[in-house]
This record gives sequence, C-alpha cells and structure tokens, in this order.
Amino acid sequence: MTTAHKASPAPSRSDISAMVSLLNMGRFGEAELQTRVQLGSHPESGMLWKILGVALLRQGKDALLALRKAAELLPQDAEAHANLGAALYDQDQWSQALESLQRALALNPNDAGTLLNAANSAKALGRLTEAVVLYQRALNIEPAFPEAHNNLGNVQLERGEFREAAESYRRALQLKPQDATIHCNLGLALRELGELEAAERSTHQAMLLDPTLSVAYNNLGLIRVAQGRREEAVIHYRRALQLNPKYVQALNNVGTALNDLGARREAAAAHAQAISIEPGRAESHCNLGNVLIEMRRFEDAVVSFERALALRPDLAPAHLSLAAALRQLGRAAEAEASCRAALAIDPNSAAALSVLGELRADRGQFAEAEVLFERAMSLDPGFPFPYFSIAGHRKMSRDDTRWLSGTQALFDKPLTLRHQISLRYALGKYFDDIEQYDEAFGQYRQANELTQRYGVKYDPAAIVERNAGISSRFTPAALADWRSRGDGADRPIFIVGMPRSGTTLMEQILASHPAVFGAGELPFWQTAFGAFEAKGAALIPTMARDYLGGLAGLSASAQRVIDKMPQNFVNLGLIHAALPNAKIIHMQRHPIDTCLSIYFHYFSHLHPYANDLSHLAHYYQQYVRLMEHWRAVLPAETLLEIPYESLIEDQEAWTRRALDFLGLPFDPRCLDFHQTDRVVITFSKWQVRQKISSSSVGRWRHYLDYVGPLRQLEGAL
Repeated sequence: MTTAHKASPAPSRSDISAMVSLLNMGRFGEAELQTRVQLGSHPESGMLWKILGVALLRQGKDALLALRKAAELLPQDAEAHANLGAALYDQDQWSQALESLQRALALNPNDAGTLLNAANSAKALGRLTEAVVLYQRALNIEPAFPEAHNNLGNVQLERGEFREAAESYRRALQLKPQDATIHCNLGLALRELGELEAAERSTHQAMLLDPTLSVAYNNLGLIRVAQGRREEAVIHYRRALQLNPKYVQALNNVGTALNDLGARREAAAAHAQAISIEPGRAESHCNLGNVLIEMRRFEDAVVSFERALALRPDLAPAHLSLAAALRQLGRAAEAEASCRAALAIDPNSAAALSVLGELRADRGQFAEAEVLFERAMSLDPGFPFPYFSIAGHRKMSRDDTRWLSGTQALFDKPLTLRHQISLRYALGKYFDDIEQYDEAFGQYRQANELTQRYGVKYDPAAIVERNAGISSRFTPAALADWRSRGDGADRPIFIVGMPRSGTTLMEQILASHPAVFGAGELPFWQTAFGAFEAKGAALIPTMARDYLGGLAGLSASAQRVIDKMPQNFVNLGLIHAALPNAKIIHMQRHPIDTCLSIYFHYFSHLHPYANDLSHLAHYYQQYVRLMEHWRAVLPAETLLEIPYESLIEDQEAWTRRALDFLGLPFDPRCLDFHQTDRVVITFSKWQVRQKISSSSVGRWRHYLDYVGPLRQLEGAL
C-alpha cells in the first residue's frame, strides 16, 4: 500500500539560490524548466512563482499569470508587486499597472525604478501632474537616472513646458550622451521654443547615432514645416514611414503637409491609412475631415469630425472644423453651436472667433463680424484668417494702416500655401479699393501664380471635348424623349452663368420675395451628371425625386426654391430632362469684367481655368458656345437671360420681368433686397447687402495694361 506524497510548503534555500543564479547568468530557459519542476512539489511557493515570472519575462513570454500568483502569495514583497506592475505596463494595462506599482511603493517607497514605472503608467493614463511628482521623487533618490530625466521631459513637453522639457533632456544627455532618442526629444522641445537651428542640430545628431530612428526623420519634417519648407518636410516624413510604415503620427504629418501643398488626394489617402492603423485616434479623423473640406466634400467632412468628437469630445479643433463644414452646408445654427463648443474649451481661440465672425457676416452682421475678427487678431496677430476676412467684408481705405502693416508682417512667417494665397488676394482687394490699380494687379497676379502650385491643371482640349459630347447627346429629340420621364414640378428655379456674373445678386433679389427661398449653391447636379453619364436616362425619375426631396428638406413651405449654382450651365440639359417645368435664369455680364472678377477671387483649386487669363478667355468662350446650344434646344419659356449691367441700370424693370417669368406677383421687398435677413456664404455676401451700384460695371478699364488675353472676348455675348 502506498501513501500520497504531501507537498512541502517551500523549496529549500539552496534550490532557490540555484535558480536565482541561473537568472543572473542569463540562463532563463533552464531557470524556467527547473522552476516548473519545483512548482510540481511546491505549488504555493511565492518565490518560485516570482522566479518563473522573471524567467518568462526575460524570454519574452507571457508572464502575467506567474507574476499575479507571486504577488498574491507574497503580499508583503515589494519586488513581486513591482514586477507585476512593470509587466502590466508593457501590455498597456496602465490602470492595473499603476495599482500594482503603488502597492510596491507602499512597501518600499524609495525604489527609483518602481517610481519610474509608476510615473510612466500615470503619464500613459493622462495623469500628468501625478507623473511629474513621481519622476521627481525618483530623481531625488537617484539623480543620475537618465530615463527619469528623459521621461520627465516628455511630460513637460506634453504640458507645454518647453523650456523645462529642454532642460530635462539636457540633464539626461549629460548622463547618456550617445542616446539618439534623447537627442531627438531635445530637438522637439527646441522646435517648440522656436530655436530651429538648435533643434535641427539635435535631430541630426540623433540620426547620426541611429540612422534607423524613424521619429528623428518625423521631427526633421516638423522643423522643415516650421521653416516653411513643406516640400522637404514631405521627403522626411516619407523616410520616417519607410523605416516604420505604421507610424501613425508621421502619416498624419505627411497628410497635413500634402494638404497645405494642395495635394489633396494624397493627403486624404495618408490620413485614411492612419485611421486604418489606429481607428481610435481622434486627430486622424479630424485631419481627414480638414482635407475633405478643402475638397468641398462637406457631408463627408462632417462624418469625420463627428467620429473624432465621439472619441474625444474635448478636441477643440474638431469642434471648430465641424463648424466650418456645417457653415458651408448652410446649417448656420449648428455651426455656431460647434463654434461655441470650441470656445468653451479654448476661450482664446483666434480660429474659433474668426469662424464665428464669418457666421455673423453670412447674415449681413458685418459690424459684429469685424469686432470678432479684430479680437482674433489681438489674441493671435500671426493668424492670417481674420486679415483676409476683414478685407472681404467691407470697402478698405487708406486709413487701414494697422491692417496693412499686420498683413504685410505675416509674410515674414512660414505661412501655408493657402494662407499666402488668401493674403495676396486680400492685399489685391485693399489696393483696388484705394485705387492703386498697378499694385492691386501685382498682388492678384502673385495670388494666382501661387494657386497654380496646387498642381491642378486646366485642360482646354478636355473642356472642348466635354462640351461637344454634351451638345451631341442633348438634342431636341433626346430631350423630348427624356423629359417624359421627369417630374412636372415647377418649384425649382435655377440661376446659372459664369461665376461673378451676378448670380448671387439675382438670388438675393428673388429670395426677398415671400414666396421664394434661396437655397444657395447646391452641388446635386454635378454628381447627378456623372451618374447619368455612367448609367443613362433610366436614372432621371430617381434624380428628380431625390432633388425635389432635398429641396423639401431645405424649405417645406416656399412656393419656389432657388438653386444658385453657377456651374449648372453645364447641366441644363439634364436638369430640363428631369424637371421640364423648372425655370432657368441665365445671368450675363461683360466678359472681361466677369473674367477679371474671377481672377481677383480665391477659388482655390476648384476652377483650374481661373488662375491664368488665357485659360479664362478659353473657358469663357466654351461657356458661350454651350449656352448657344441650350438656347437652341431648350423651350424658350424655360429660359430667361438677364444682362447684369441692365439689371444695375434698371433694377425694378428687370425684377418685375423676372417675377413675371416665374409666375409671381411683384413685391416691393425685392427692391430692398439688401435689407433681407438671410444667410449668404458666397464671395458676394457683402456686395448683396449694399444698394445697387454701378461701380462694378466697366471695372476692367482700370486694368487695361494687364487684360491683354481677355480683349478677344469683347462682344462675345
């Protein structure tokens, strides 16, 4: 008969010493094997679990089970709790890690390594003040602790204490002068302090010590951005990504730089890749939304900003960018609420005040808007947006010396391409207003030349081919067939023409009528035309239904709703096929005045013909030819053409004629259109709040020496 062997509570001291010796000799596999054998006889030995945990850790194996068991069996062993805390930190279980490390510190408050790990955990949890205290405690015990100096610098950097961070990094480098990461961190702090040359030296030293350090290339990219050298920055960010393809911060940085350079598609792809790698990073969603705004994909941008805010409700830039997107969608009340949310987080945000100013200006509240712009300029004199806005919302005068000196001083800073362009347009507007026309044209020319750097090229042959295809497809016979599939609603009014031809003025006049709602520029038919080209006339009933549904969402009660997208002159055939009873008003203005006004406004990359006078002339000629086609194929009762100059000369006569064309009675409020309270977000929002003036008629004659390529357009209408 045999008896069961009873396990003894603890292994012998000699056995423990032997296994510890194996650890000290780096023979971790043997230590693991012998410890497991011993645990068969001593399963409740905390020391054995502790040794096993360390052996597993040193081999890169999962040690949490062993370390938890050790901490449970050795509740008074500070080292057991410290080991568990360090392992939990490595697995990003920061809250549990800090709890274990605090237990260790309660037993042994003067262990510098445990203090360091606890501080690291507190930092990871965002408890920065607590982390600083713990790092400082570690350094009081062990002043020659380079990791503590470096990590303290990281917290100080995150808290915006850049000078203190630089000093911490310097102390770390005195102890570890060959540490590439610390040199890199010092470069970050110096860049934030504006000491760009010193920052570059530190970053290059990091690269010399470790050519594979991806963060150093990322940091050099940030320095190049601060120097205004974004093309070089992109090169460095891409080098960082070659070394670490999943480097999310570098993806966001390269995306932002590409967006600033006008490479919008590449920028969007970079931010989308960052999101795919780390979907929970709010900044990546916000960055993608900012690119989508530049691409005028406002609905998609709103989705991105809402995702960012779901992850980080306190992210002020996301609230602000959401406000900008909502404003473009005509959702003014929601835009203001988002602006207010941004200001609640950052009351001194010059950007938020500027967007709030634009919302005021959209409603014609220009005095209130300027107060906000002035406040933004006072808070941040280096922020360009309010300077551009002020110039666009009133007539400038020679008394605007503070504005002029502030605007000119901005060019001493490393401005983004967008800001360089906007300020050149603003200066052009200023000099035009004070009748210094040579200087004005010089500024406008620089603005347009800078805009060409976005890389969006005008293709004259493609426009000719497009228009020829439209003319051949939208014949009288085809339109007669297709409009039988459309909807007979007469609610929509379309105002079309070249940009800057008076479309906003006409909308403002008609929208002052109580039966009319002005919906602004709706992008529906640009998208619809692409779908029509792909799938044909079978889509016409769906297009009509969807469009009318969209109008109902904008105004449920108005008898007529205006869609003032000027570029719809391209889509008139499809519009008539889908909505054969819709009325179309075509605004015409002197060709050179029209083209010059386009040249004098910042249309970004959206109108590639707009930045070269020869291209403008070509595009205008193609527009004229396409309108000739529509006159020939559309029923005469659907199209009214209004010369801008005639409207200016006799507003009442042409207003009555337009209302009669629409089947509406005359209303005197249309003559006082400048007093109508409604949102207008086009370039003309200031002009349409003024009484009719002939000052813009024949404006091109001030620029006779410069409009050479446009002279061929005289008499083009």
